Amino acid sequence: MDMNPKNIFKRLESKFLITQEQYTFLHGLIAQHTTPDSFGSYLVQSIYFDTPDWAVIRHSIENPPFKQKMRLRCYGMPTIDSMPFLEIKKKCHNVVYKRRLTLPLYEGLNIREEVAKDNSLTGREFLFYLERHPVYERAHVSYRRQALENDSGLRVTFDSDIRFRSNMLHYQNPRDGLTILPPRLMIMEVKTLGGMPLWLASSLSENKIYPTPFSKVGEGYKKYVLGGK
Repeated sequence: MDMNPKNIFKRLESKFLITQEQYTFLHGLIAQHTTPDSFGSYLVQSIYFDTPDWAVIRHSIENPPFKQKMRLRCYGMPTIDSMPFLEIKKKCHNVVYKRRLTLPLYEGLNIREEVAKDNSLTGREFLFYLERHPVYERAHVSYRRQALENDSGLRVTFDSDIRFRSNMLHYQNPRDGLTILPPRLMIMEVKTLGGMPLWLASSLSENKIYPTPFSKVGEGYKKYVLGGK
C-alpha cells in the first residue's frame, strides 16, 4: 500500500484573484508567519489530460461540488534525469485530494504503460481512472510561483505570468503560451490542513479580498479554445 505522504495530499484550498498592490501587502503580512519554501521563485509546467471534446475542463468550469483532473507536472525546465509528477487532483467543495506518481521523462512516454507498472494503491487508482476516461494530452499551462509555508500546515502560493496553449504539448519554450491574466493580476492560493488562520482570514476580510473560483486551465480553455483566439 502506497502511504508515502509525499504522494498523498488532503488540504483545504481557497483561491484569490489579486492585484500587484494587494500582493505586496499580503506577501509582507504572510511572510511574518511563514518562510519561503526551499525552491524560492520557480517555474511550474503542467500538461493536462482531457477527452477529445474537452469534457473534463467543461465540467470543471461549471464549478460543480465535485471534480477531478489529471495532469503531468514538471518544476522548472526538465533535463534528461527529470522525474515529473503524474497527478490526479480531486476537489470536493473546498477540500482538495491529490494523488501523484513520479514518472520518467522521455520522448514517446506512454502514460498508460508506465502507470500499469506501478502496483501500489496510488498506481492502481491512476490505472482505474485511465481505464474509464478516454483522456490524453490536451493543454499546457505554465506560470511563475512563489510559495510561503509554516509548520502548522499553512501554505500560500502566488502564481503570475500564467500561460496556456493547446498545442506544443511538451515542456520546451514555456513562454510560448498565451497569457491568461493581465500583467497586474495574479492568483493567490491558501492551502491549509484545517481552517484558515484567524489573522489571515481577518486581514482578507478587512481588505475586501474574497475567494474566487479559478482554474488556470479552465480560464485558458474559455479564452483561447471557446474564444477561438
